[in-house]
Amino acid sequence: MIASDARVLLRLLLGQPRRGSQAERLQAFYAPQAADYDRFRERLLQGREALIRFMDLPAGARILELGGGTGSNLVHFGQRLATFERVELVDLCPALLEQARKRLEGLGNVRIIEADATRYRPQDPPDAIYFSYSLTMIPDWRGAILNAIDVLKPGGKLGVVDFYVSDARGGPGEVCHGAFTRHFWPRWFGHDGVRPSPDHLRLLRERLAHHQLLERRAPLPYLEGLKVPYYVFVGRKPVALDAP
Repeated sequence: MIASDARVLLRLLLGQPRRGSQAERLQAFYAPQAADYDRFRERLLQGREALIRFMDLPAGARILELGGGTGSNLVHFGQRLATFERVELVDLCPALLEQARKRLEGLGNVRIIEADATRYRPQDPPDAIYFSYSLTMIPDWRGAILNAIDVLKPGGKLGVVDFYVSDARGGPGEVCHGAFTRHFWPRWFGHDGVRPSPDHLRLLRERLAHHQLLERRAPLPYLEGLKVPYYVFVGRKPVALDAP
């Protein structure tokens, strides 16, 4: 485990390249650590089980994960994964998608797709779409959210779990973070192309008024005493009768 963590930490220290397309930067950053990716981040990325629980998806549902990486989030569905009609996992990074193909091999209802979350449009509207620690890594995060809401089935659910920070006066959730939290975490994660912001959650709450929201903090490996804020959001797209 120590050697595995060391490889991941080295890539984190080197940071994400500043040149090239988004796909090229992701590939350069994640390819050297793809095999060790999940082991390290299992301790870092909290709240994924809560997201799956809040979405409460029935058998036969059509699901789309945007920025799905290695497919590790789908494991949290357990045996229910095989009961869904269709599961599409979309990501831009070939190295991470290769890990997803290995993990999900043999599941005939799962498709692995290399595509841009801001532009991908499934053939049929999904019953549920979610982002798990991917929204903060998408430069056009607004485009990704609006695209997801647009293609989502009316009455369907949009879920997000990710890092964030509040505004100085509090919001867009119920928590007000101190100055250290608001300034330290965006700079710490920004080196690796992760950009926590209050604006993501603000847009989600504005567009999907009917929602559940959970705000927590998670410890980070090897950073004793520091905890990063994250949120779990699940909103429902209005149907025609209750649309504003």
